[in-house]
Amino acid sequence: MHAVMRSYSGKGAKDLFTALDKHKADVEKALRAVKGFASYTLARTGDGGFSVTVCKDKAGCDESLKVAREWIAKNAANTGAASPVVTEGTVLINAHAH
Repeated sequence: MHAVMRSYSGKGAKDLFTALDKHKADVEKALRAVKGFASYTLARTGDGGFSVTVCKDKAGCDESLKVAREWIAKNAANTGAASPVVTEGTVLINAHAH
């Protein structure tokens, strides 16, 4: 499994997360369509927020980056948020409640 985290802060990041929150069902639907999708988490911070996507492989995470970028360009470009800081790697543990 592979994970990718996108962190947004600075100018427009709070507005971006307001838009993501308002359209969270659409965001979730878009990411669930990614081949190899395993999980998605979106969290707000004091100055923006971050998302974590886990997929079966790196190809899925690469696709999730494209899907997120396209969704923001289409639905939240007016926020003026900068591109995210992207961190990714191989998943060692993926624990969740059952």
